[in-house]
Amino acid sequence: MYDFSQRYPEIHPHTFIADSAQIIGRVILAEGASVWYNAVLRGDIEEIIIGENTNIQDNCVVHVEGDLKTVMGRGITVGHSAVIHACTVEDNCLIGIGSVLLDGCHISRDSLVAAGTIIPPGKKYPERSLIMGAPGIVKRQLTPEEVERNRESAQRYRKYWEAYKAKGIPVYNKK
Repeated sequence: MYDFSQRYPEIHPHTFIADSAQIIGRVILAEGASVWYNAVLRGDIEEIIIGENTNIQDNCVVHVEGDLKTVMGRGITVGHSAVIHACTVEDNCLIGIGSVLLDGCHISRDSLVAAGTIIPPGKKYPERSLIMGAPGIVKRQLTPEEVERNRESAQRYRKYWEAYKAKGIPVYNKK
């Protein structure tokens, strides 16, 4: 963890940060959040806010731009190698592996961004959207079962990091 120009991370004590993750500048991690191996959260210019029980998986990059912060709600799963750049993701979303979310886009609650999707700058999507493609378009609305699977994914990652801590896997934990 690094400060940048007097911009310090604010990390709830009950979180998981893998030992190879990099958290730089003004990054706020709420209770239950997790940041996995080789992920980089760089809040050097603006804030990055990560909500309760949101997981940022291996090799993800989360950054900001100018006066655009990154705001991620509660219970979000961000799949491996995704790029989240200066945007908003509301509660209970799943961002698929290798997706790219660009400046000022807005993913509304209970949505799923499919693996490899590219979300253009400034684009806003309605609640419960299945978003796919490059550029990302709404294919259909999610079913109640799919919305519940998003929720279960975030809960499962919470259990994973708690198991890591219980088993003594090396992690960073601010005391």
